Amino acid sequence: MPARAIVEAPSHLGLRAAGVEALPEALLGAGLAERLGARRATRLAIPAFDPTIDAATGLLNPHGLRDHASRLADAVGAVLDEGTFPVVLGGDCTILLGITLALRRLGRYGLLFLDGHADFYQPEAEPTGEAASMELALVTGRGPDLVTDLEGRGPLLRDEDVVVFGFRDADHAAAEGSRPLAPTIHAMDLPSVRDRGAGQAARDALAHLERAGGPTGFWIHLDVDVLDAAIMPAVDYHLPDGLTWEELTVVLRTAVASEQATGLDITIFNPTLDPDGRVARSLVDALVAALTA
Repeated sequence: MPARAIVEAPSHLGLRAAGVEALPEALLGAGLAERLGARRATRLAIPAFDPTIDAATGLLNPHGLRDHASRLADAVGAVLDEGTFPVVLGGDCTILLGITLALRRLGRYGLLFLDGHADFYQPEAEPTGEAASMELALVTGRGPDLVTDLEGRGPLLRDEDVVVFGFRDADHAAAEGSRPLAPTIHAMDLPSVRDRGAGQAARDALAHLERAGGPTGFWIHLDVDVLDAAIMPAVDYHLPDGLTWEELTVVLRTAVASEQATGLDITIFNPTLDPDGRVARSLVDALVAALTA
């Protein structure tokens, strides 16, 4: 495993509810950097949030998302250029735009997308304008050019280079008018993960990402609402069921052990919903157990 560096990307540009921008301080305060032996590389400024939906795109903060993506891509790219493994602390899930832009500048990369939601909404199906419910659609080229064709490099990811793992919102999303995941995206919902067992499901996901003729490497995206709300209450949108701490640890440990694993981001944990810091400490314990095994 290469050396690790922390990139702090506090932002809630894609989410109306504030709080997730305090994620870096909460996890670092719980000892994440020290316990991982990771240096703190860069901290981006918290971008200004505009609660008005942009009429042209149907999104909150589309220009802010574009500009923040460019800054984050520079920060992530600088870490990758050193041969170091970035650990990016969000923020809401729209930080994935900047991360995948950094990867796209380098070539063809894949994505292991761990999330309780598939986040494949389209602007017309998301009346709140929250891009944090559509970032997977955006990075695969679906949505307004302003945020899908960053630097003229869109789509940032190919469908066939994405594995969506552990999601459990298909019925809810369909009821709200969202299109389902494209059949060209490799989907492993929570029942599928449970049927195989977390370890085997993770190995199957890696077999797809590491296939001959596939991407050069892959990024790991962790939205903590992939966890059961009973153990991860500090998120703004709850769903029943979800992974256990043990299942998450197994999946992450399997993924980061791959020579093609390129980096990891952590999103959606809201410290304002964890007043005593208990959940932050449990999350750090799981991350350390997975990344230092």
